Amino acid sequence: MTPDTPTLHASAHGLGLRLRRWDAAVETDVETFLRGCSDPEFRRWNTPLRPIGDLAAARATLRSKTEAAEAGTGAAFCVADADTGTALGHIGVSRIDHAMRSASVGYWVLPEARGRGVAARALTLAARWVFTDLRLHRLELDHAVGHEVSCKVAERCGFRYEGTLRGAMWEEGRRDAFRDCHLHARLATDPEPWRARE
Repeated sequence: MTPDTPTLHASAHGLGLRLRRWDAAVETDVETFLRGCSDPEFRRWNTPLRPIGDLAAARATLRSKTEAAEAGTGAAFCVADADTGTALGHIGVSRIDHAMRSASVGYWVLPEARGRGVAARALTLAARWVFTDLRLHRLELDHAVGHEVSCKVAERCGFRYEGTLRGAMWEEGRRDAFRDCHLHARLATDPEPWRARE
């Protein structure tokens, strides 16, 4: 990724995370990314555009994310513990539109890191970067209907529910059938719930 996709630290804000770029040339990064995308819970709620079933596919996906960062249309971060550097998950900003000042965000957390607020903390940090450094106005988040955990993360981080998008996401493990998803969004002018507690 380019220097414009920085390492984001949250320890100063009490969030205890470090968001760093994924590196397709680092084998442990590729292995971790593959493990996250192979997790049954991830697969239950997500069907990637390109199947990610082996190291070669994971490496190719990370390279495509690097290309998106270089083009200014996306940014992919490995979510890591701020103190130990242990990988905890992934958060990515995609569909960055500088003209409309908007983007989308998505995330996943490794099984052993769940239940610790990792997704909410990473989302808070990524949103700060989007609104402050990228100076975007709107950040969207969507998830499959029924994914209550993701819904709670969105609401906890100030992403308001805006409605249901019909047939906007592939069904689990399929590319020939669709399911509905909930749309949430935050504006740069919306308050950040975490700020009040820091």
